[in-house]
Amino acid sequence: MSATHYQTLEVKPSATPEEIKRSYRRLAKALHPDRNADSSHEAIAHLNVAYETLSDPLSRRAYDQQLQYAPSGHHQRTAQAADLYRKARTSAPSSDDQIKTWVNRAYTPAIRLITQIIKPLKEQIRDLSADPFDDALMDVFMTYLDGCRSDLEKAQRVSKSVPNPPALGNIAANLYYCLNQISDGLQELEYFTVNYDENALHTGYEMFRIAQGLKREAQAGVRELPK
Repeated sequence: MSATHYQTLEVKPSATPEEIKRSYRRLAKALHPDRNADSSHEAIAHLNVAYETLSDPLSRRAYDQQLQYAPSGHHQRTAQAADLYRKARTSAPSSDDQIKTWVNRAYTPAIRLITQIIKPLKEQIRDLSADPFDDALMDVFMTYLDGCRSDLEKAQRVSKSVPNPPALGNIAANLYYCLNQISDGLQELEYFTVNYDENALHTGYEMFRIAQGLKREAQAGVRELPK
């Protein structure tokens, strides 16, 4: 039997969002290649999918309904839960005008802001690595993070400015998960600026990398839309 997302994250089905986030961060750090050379990409991928599902209240509710937790605690239909959720989100028809409006007014500006956040990170970390304890270098890095925070808030607002058509549920979900990963990654990077904990820096970088993957999935979905 496949592990449920709760089992993957090592939390109870009654876990709070904060407990889920803490467990995800702990496991993400433990599985990071720099700390665990034996960790598999599959294990990391399963962990990320579990967190992406349970960190969003709507997808978690749908997932819980599909799991059908019985009083005895047995879990059913685990493997189909995510697929059923995706099908439910894409079952209703959407007009071409609705799709174009959402893509132009919500998706496109959000993707542009996401790119502005993610793209400079590698260079920013490389510059800071020359001497993380140099106040001038740290100030530059913190200015970058402040800009990221501002762009993230703009992206979150614009992504919600137009309701996504049901047919674009998967694309909208990837966009949401991407912004969520960026938000958590920023927290880790900001934590690093306070205590110089390299684990926080690595975790933040990994979360941005995941966000980049989710962004690409959203972009691939849009490219597949009928012209």
